[in-house]
Amino acid sequence: MSDHEIYPRFAQARLEEALADTPVVLIHGPRQCGKSTLAQAVAKKRGYTYFTFDDENVLRAARADPVGFCTELPERAVLDEVQRIPELFTSIKGLVDRDRRPGRLILTGSANVLLLPKLADSLAGRMEVLRLGPLTQVEISGRAPGTGFIDRIFGGNFPITTGGRLGEALLQRVAGGGFPAALARTTERRRREWQLQYVAAITQRDLRDLTRIRSLEVLPELLELAAGQTSRLFNASELAGPFELSRPTIREYLTLLEQVFLIDILPPWHHNRLSRLIKTPKLHLADTGLAAALLGADVTALKENRSLFGQLLETFVYQELRHQSSWTDGSHRFFHYRDKDQLEVDIVLERDGRFISGVEVKASSTVGESDFRGLNRLREATGAAFRCGVVLYDGDSALSFGQQMFAVPIAELWAMRK
Repeated sequence: MSDHEIYPRFAQARLEEALADTPVVLIHGPRQCGKSTLAQAVAKKRGYTYFTFDDENVLRAARADPVGFCTELPERAVLDEVQRIPELFTSIKGLVDRDRRPGRLILTGSANVLLLPKLADSLAGRMEVLRLGPLTQVEISGRAPGTGFIDRIFGGNFPITTGGRLGEALLQRVAGGGFPAALARTTERRRREWQLQYVAAITQRDLRDLTRIRSLEVLPELLELAAGQTSRLFNASELAGPFELSRPTIREYLTLLEQVFLIDILPPWHHNRLSRLIKTPKLHLADTGLAAALLGADVTALKENRSLFGQLLETFVYQELRHQSSWTDGSHRFFHYRDKDQLEVDIVLERDGRFISGVEVKASSTVGESDFRGLNRLREATGAAFRCGVVLYDGDSALSFGQQMFAVPIAELWAMRK
């Protein structure tokens, strides 16, 4: 049974919609997250021919004659791992300009080709981009589609309910992460082995395809340091220290890790009327399973180190929301909030450039009014644009804490409501 059959991807409906009216659709995201499986599941139903540039023969043929390769493509084709041959994009543009029918090509990429020079412009107006991440907890839990957490937070819809604490089950979800191949392993030790080998393969092979920078051997250690800083304010000096490398060089390396979807840089929320905001971004690892493996932190270690668990839990929530947003209606952007009074909100969601909601993450089973201080400040700062503030915690009740403010059990994050 394939990963796709085990874990149906909610992004499939978005892919099918895009193919109905757009010539080229690019699915990009980290290696092994399920891009090829999703593309082939849709392609099989629609008669696409599949090519992968991980096949060295196909790669060499396309490099030798990119124009001829595109000219000879069948009417509908999947081109897998397209980041390995960026010179193909000009030929794809020519192909599409000659035939603008929708659904011509499905591309997949394990690097963010939109960050490569000129590629973003070459297919502007001709290509739709879908970002696919590791599995969401919604998909892992086998939930049927319904009203998800993001829609509920913008609707301010959290009725008072009672349930049960997750406890160790939450630790297991955080340590497991969302990569299908890791979750298929039956023990923590085997999962961790896959995760460490995955990181080694990306940093030793994929990144060498993308850059001519020397000293790439520091990347695994840099990623391990970044894992220790996940959900913290970005500090280039702290990351540069052990390597005797300049801050600009470290930033260049971090951009590479971002390009292959191993880290995310979460920008600060800002407002022209407010001058007392901290303008430093936050760093998040792409997957908490990878972060835990890099830090040697299994479920037992996370149970003992509550501070580290708190960091990973914030990253876990951020990545769940970010991946859910790829198949939730509306356009969403993500930020964090911190001001010079040290009031903060872990995750700020902006919908359609107009509405704001905030999420604060707590690893404990208790919640009080003080946990809403940052959310109340965000509500004051955003006025009528503010929709809802939520403190996610490992408790057993959804509770109202005043106008537009709720304490919500963390399991609501992957619940689907009718």
